[in-house]
Amino acid sequence: MNVEKLLNELVNQKLQTQTRRHFLLECVSKMGGLALAPLLFGCELGKNGTLKTGLQLSDRDLNPLSPLPPPFLGKAKSIIYLHMAGAPSQLELFDFKPELAKYHDQDCPESLLEGRKFAFIRGVPKMLGPQAKFSQHGESGAWISDYLPHFSKVADEVAFLKAMHTDQFNHGPAQLFMQTGSPRLGRPSLGSWVTYGLGTENQNLPGFVVLTSGGKTPDAGKSVWGSGFLPSVYQGVQCRSKGDPVLYLEDPSGMSRDLKKQVISAINQSNQEDFENFVDPEILARINQYEMAYRMQIEVPEVMNINDEPEHIHQLYGTQPGEESFANNCLLARKLVEKGVRVVQLYDWGWDTHGTDHDGSIDMGLRNKCRTIDRPMTALLLDLKQRGLLEETLVVWGGEFGRTPMQENREGKKMGFLGRDHHVDAFTMWMAGGGVKKGASYGITDDFGFAGVDERTSVHDLHATILHLMGFDHERFTYEFQGRPFRLTDVHGELIRSVIA
Repeated sequence: MNVEKLLNELVNQKLQTQTRRHFLLECVSKMGGLALAPLLFGCELGKNGTLKTGLQLSDRDLNPLSPLPPPFLGKAKSIIYLHMAGAPSQLELFDFKPELAKYHDQDCPESLLEGRKFAFIRGVPKMLGPQAKFSQHGESGAWISDYLPHFSKVADEVAFLKAMHTDQFNHGPAQLFMQTGSPRLGRPSLGSWVTYGLGTENQNLPGFVVLTSGGKTPDAGKSVWGSGFLPSVYQGVQCRSKGDPVLYLEDPSGMSRDLKKQVISAINQSNQEDFENFVDPEILARINQYEMAYRMQIEVPEVMNINDEPEHIHQLYGTQPGEESFANNCLLARKLVEKGVRVVQLYDWGWDTHGTDHDGSIDMGLRNKCRTIDRPMTALLLDLKQRGLLEETLVVWGGEFGRTPMQENREGKKMGFLGRDHHVDAFTMWMAGGGVKKGASYGITDDFGFAGVDERTSVHDLHATILHLMGFDHERFTYEFQGRPFRLTDVHGELIRSVIA
């Protein structure tokens, strides 16, 4: 460790606050704050967490991740959200349309094209019948295709939303919309909202953990688990299922645990002095994050290690320790919520089936992709249930939009493989556990699966329902930013009461 370099950086940081440029900047940007400070909370901290004006800082101010009770009794205490980045085809998985098969390879009716805009389809495409075989399962009689033979066994545990719709047909904006309630950058993610509202039960682990598989991160990047205008302590912490779960988790050679504690204490003392000068809540978040990182070094290696799981659990999930996979991430998600983590988000990349190649085909590529998730996501539900965790854990599955009932034809030319274009008017998601009605199905699409004709649900409706199951009224759960209260559902959203137990 280069102590002299650290000291020089600290001196330079202090000197920067004494320049004329800094003074003029503060005059321009902070005059309003100077006038309001005496009215709000003054400028300096006193002893025992009080400001010199007398405002008492709460435990939540000093520890932003301290657990809080929800406004009303929610059924779920934690969330595991499984996002299939790229958008799986509902027509090959859950939305059975035998009528569509009769129109296979015929020209698409003009009524489906008039006034519509698609990401790639041009001209008049051919209709594409379902490429999977469907059958009914469980007492609920849910239609599930042969692409998901394991999942069909837990059909009675889930509630389907079959007429979901969105207004974004490109991956990046649609993923942002699905995860933050807005297609534009800058809004907090669903996981950040929940962690902000409830904190976390395990102070040695982040409240919001992100795991990725499929070889790439979502098209929208890390903004889909960002904290937006909420304090940064509420953003998702990305962990790895291969190698060290968190980079730089281990101390450098020669750095003892006691020395590390002294270094962090010194850093946080400097941060405390900055907070006394500027009263910036982001500094409190920074202090908390340093201390969290110190505590994580003890707990993370244990909770992120699946090697010690019994053999029957590895067989159940189909895990391979040491590999980055959706199966490993599902098992890690169970371990994390079992340890008190509030939100676990799994992103699996590779569901964009346009028909451009074998892997992107709707018949071969999608079937192979389903094999990677079918067993582990089924195991996740069974494992949570046998441990008594499913009743208090909300599991959500879906993509960012759906796929068209027409075969994709880029620039009016037939593709080399069977594929479907992006589609905003109809797609399927499911939820399980945490207050969800078992075996429910809500939403009906037309005979082609092109659009919802009854019980349509929006992204905002989904968010409102998730927050309700966690104990929040989505219309009252707000955060003041830029002079007005913001909420996850913006000014929209209705509860989907038919899927609430």
